[in-house]
Amino acid sequence: MLTVAAMVVACGSSGSSSGGPVDVGEPPVSKYDLANGCYLLRADNQYIGRDGTAFVTTADAAGAEHFFMRAAGLGRYLFYTADETLLTASGSSISADTSPADGSDWTVDGGSGRFTATTLERSLMVDETGTLVPGDTPAQLSFEPTTGCTPYPSMPVNVVGDTFTGPAAGEPVIGFAEVHAHMGMGSELSDGSGDVGPSAGGVMYGQAINRFGAPEALKNCVLMHGPNGILSAENILLDADPLQTHDTQGWPSFIDWPKQDSFLHQQMYYRWVERAYMAGLRVMVVHGTTIEALCNLARATYGDKTAECVDMETGTQQVAFLYDIEQYIDAQEGGPGKGWFRIVKTPAEAREIIADGKLAVILGLEFSNIFHCRLTYNLDGSENSDCTREDIDREIDEAWDLGVRQVFPFHDVDSALGGAGIFSSVLNYVGFLDTRGFWKTYDCPDGGEGDTYFYNAGAELETGAITQFGDPVTQLLMDLTQGQLPIYPPGRQCNARTVTELGEYAIDKIMKKGFVLDIDHAELLSKQYMLDKGAALTPNYPMVSGHGGQGGISNAQAEQIIRQGGIIYPALPNGADFVEFLDQIKPIWEASGTDRPLSVGYGADANGLRTLPRSRGAGAEPIEYPFTLFSGDGWGPQFAAAGIRPVQVDALSIPGGKTWIMDEEGMSNYGLVADIVEGIRIEGGQDAVTALYNSAETYLQLWEQTLVASESARQQPSE
Repeated sequence: MLTVAAMVVACGSSGSSSGGPVDVGEPPVSKYDLANGCYLLRADNQYIGRDGTAFVTTADAAGAEHFFMRAAGLGRYLFYTADETLLTASGSSISADTSPADGSDWTVDGGSGRFTATTLERSLMVDETGTLVPGDTPAQLSFEPTTGCTPYPSMPVNVVGDTFTGPAAGEPVIGFAEVHAHMGMGSELSDGSGDVGPSAGGVMYGQAINRFGAPEALKNCVLMHGPNGILSAENILLDADPLQTHDTQGWPSFIDWPKQDSFLHQQMYYRWVERAYMAGLRVMVVHGTTIEALCNLARATYGDKTAECVDMETGTQQVAFLYDIEQYIDAQEGGPGKGWFRIVKTPAEAREIIADGKLAVILGLEFSNIFHCRLTYNLDGSENSDCTREDIDREIDEAWDLGVRQVFPFHDVDSALGGAGIFSSVLNYVGFLDTRGFWKTYDCPDGGEGDTYFYNAGAELETGAITQFGDPVTQLLMDLTQGQLPIYPPGRQCNARTVTELGEYAIDKIMKKGFVLDIDHAELLSKQYMLDKGAALTPNYPMVSGHGGQGGISNAQAEQIIRQGGIIYPALPNGADFVEFLDQIKPIWEASGTDRPLSVGYGADANGLRTLPRSRGAGAEPIEYPFTLFSGDGWGPQFAAAGIRPVQVDALSIPGGKTWIMDEEGMSNYGLVADIVEGIRIEGGQDAVTALYNSAETYLQLWEQTLVASESARQQPSE
């Protein structure tokens, strides 16, 4: 049942989507003008009122129902009444229902003040008794602006003020960059009206959008995770704690989820992303992601038996879903192209979008079997690849045509292109399930850690027999390996499998196409291969390390990344972590000889089956709510000079429901990125804030250099 009726939501640049009815004004001309407005409805020139749960015509406006028109999609609406019901068709009748259903989702057509509405392939019509019913003769509808509506329940953003536009043409962008997020992950890769299926094998709960809003996108997770969460795959597959439980309640109380350390609940509902955007997020790279072996495990145990698990298939499904998210946000903002979430395909387009005060979204792919290049080890030591050079050519073109502009050649599991960068022994088991082979290793140079490393390389790997647990995952491994694991020497081990001949071909094609290339997850020597290949081009082909350098990065490699025009942004930083990283990168930045201003964005990896940033701890100077962005202590003169006005950020809070406090529980959802910005200001002052708000410009410069370097790459013969 829909709850939390008259929700007061702070104003912002996002217009009427903030939750309250629009001011009474002119009647809507376009069907998109209805979004989040308050109206009296007329059908065939008669007002529509109520008789119990039925909707009937009346000649008196005083008896008319007041409808809040909540956008369910572009040109699609929920008719929400003052007593919190929905005009819903079912069978041969239309009634006021307390819970949304397929028949609550109405497609509105027409214009110039005259409209029709359909749902379930039937039109809204008036029968001979004056009652609204589904039928074949559509009523002519008109909407009269009014007041007195009950706003549809909506997730707040709690930011007061308008976000900024600009800069002027030719001026550097002001804003920060997120280079590693997974907004497409969720329990259904549609707005709920389709049946595309889930990501992650059907074990990750919640959606970034839903046609019925937050109450449906973030409702109780009991149907997926079981009573008290006892059937959540997180218990076994990720936490190895079969007795773990959680309160499944979602909207609006959110007792146990989302949380900073919860892997399998939605972290990127679109309104949470909007809050980050209001705080100055201007570039966001969103990757389709999966781990095929883990997906298959989830599907076979706790997940959806029909879920798609092939890396390239589910990864590109997530990317395609981002276009649906863009359109859904457009619907909330009044029509096509009006939303703040804009998918871009060139740096020039990104600059135009940012100048218009919106968020430039770049699409990416992050999974092991990219281009369907899955690897299988044979018992005789040979191996099979599921892809050929021709497959790579075709898949690269298809990804580019889909709008993908950033890729990982490598991920958590060995592929036909090369070896994964080792950073966790658990992934050795996961990789075995996919490839039927364990890692072959060598001792990482200089022990894999210490003063010569920016990010530690490799990991200490478990050896010996499997002897514990008794859960389905361990049992499967025992059956496949007869209980035996390879034996590794002590110390940090790096993956002896580096870039294969097929991998060299793929990387060459990636560069010639012009993808931004992320080298995280590549083996240490594979990273060096890509860096040196990039160094051979004029200008150098820059690289991204956006969320932790998995597999390791030496100081020399870090300096080379920056020198060649690349970036290294930290993974999952809170304010204190960000400033610590800033101190670490400064000498690397200076030693590289780059003339670019110091820049540090971040890679939150939200929805990436990882924990989010923790709180800064009890001893930290607390974040005081409300706080002000873009003005005051720690905010440099560039913000006022660019005409950026301050905004007020209140604690993220649902009236009558959950309040999230960053200092108490860490980053439980993506909306608390705004709070992390304040933590960065507290911990690092003006230098840290400036470095953060340089990061969107730095990413765009990297992208521009990538495309020029790609032209140089195309002049060279193929590998």
